[in-house]
Amino acid sequence: MRFEIYRDHAGEWRWRLRMTNGNVVADSAEGYAQRVDCERGIAVVKSSAPASIVDMTTEIA
Repeated sequence: MRFEIYRDHAGEWRWRLRMTNGNVVADSAEGYAQRVDCERGIAVVKSSAPASIVDMTTEIA
């Protein structure tokens, strides 16, 4: 699994998380004007691994 950093068609920085089989399992929901902000977004995702799971079929969103 790897994070990929790239520029979109508008020139903004984005990231995606790609599995070893090539499937993208997550991506940035927004473009970033600066690469450093994109890298911070990746750091947030990496640190969020122990996040809780909420079953939305039983919870009111």
